[in-house]
Amino acid sequence: AGKMYRKKDGSVWADLTGDGLDHKLLLRSDGTSVYMTQDIGTAKLRFQDFPIDKMIYVVGNEQNYHFQVLSILLDRLGFKWGKDLVHFSYGMVELPEGKMKSREGTVVDADDLMDDMVSTARSVSAELGKLDGLTDEETAAISEMVGLGALKYFLLKVDPRKNITFNPKESIDFNGNTGPFIQYTYARIRSVLRKAAEEGMQVEDHSAVTPGEREITLIQALADYPSVVAAAGQSYSPALIANYVYDLVKLYNQFYHDCSILKETDTAVRSLRLRLSSQTARVIESGMKLLGIRVPERM
Repeated sequence: AGKMYRKKDGSVWADLTGDGLDHKLLLRSDGTSVYMTQDIGTAKLRFQDFPIDKMIYVVGNEQNYHFQVLSILLDRLGFKWGKDLVHFSYGMVELPEGKMKSREGTVVDADDLMDDMVSTARSVSAELGKLDGLTDEETAAISEMVGLGALKYFLLKVDPRKNITFNPKESIDFNGNTGPFIQYTYARIRSVLRKAAEEGMQVEDHSAVTPGEREITLIQALADYPSVVAAAGQSYSPALIANYVYDLVKLYNQFYHDCSILKETDTAVRSLRLRLSSQTARVIESGMKLLGIRVPERM
């Protein structure tokens, strides 16, 4: 009682002034529902039908008010999980030309955008010689990996709550904080490991080796991975993982530049560096997989 009230025209409302909000319509005078009423029913069904602990709505920040009201209403209706409802409020994506608006026809079709990204990735990769010697099948697979990886990474590396301008050309760059840069580094590591295997190099006991500065920095970064994933989960921020992987890749490239691997004559030192390379590749692959991005074995 007192949670809702009916007006003379038969419409049903909730008084939210006590929560610093306004009066919210729940049923129209003809008995038809509104979005809010439907969301209340859907939330109840989700908790009934699935063994979930928490419900996270991933919806743009223009819906902040709607989900604030939904949480209050679910709580009032006696659903113990109402207050725990999470609206993961993300920012808007804009194009270099301005906002995407359906009324003005500037909305981009996702399929068209993805197709464009893949064809751009193909031409950029070909220009840079990264597709040399590959079959048509391999070329198509890598172009798709790079194009979609560039798109996903560009969107996910930014704090999800911020508005961003998506620039397709900027995103497909084999240098800097981009998906293709990370993918290329992964392919480079896999190439080193393949060559080591072809030359019969075994990873031997390297426990007596004292790691150098570059190696220690890389070991410390690899050890941070589990805590970064945990923090990303707690804060609902894939950007933490994206930027961690980028930082790891930069550290590996410095290590690769300064430390000989395949030409190292001390087998124990070489084994340590091969092990570090292998672990770095595993973490890059794992981090990118969490972002929904695949990495190529060769490029």
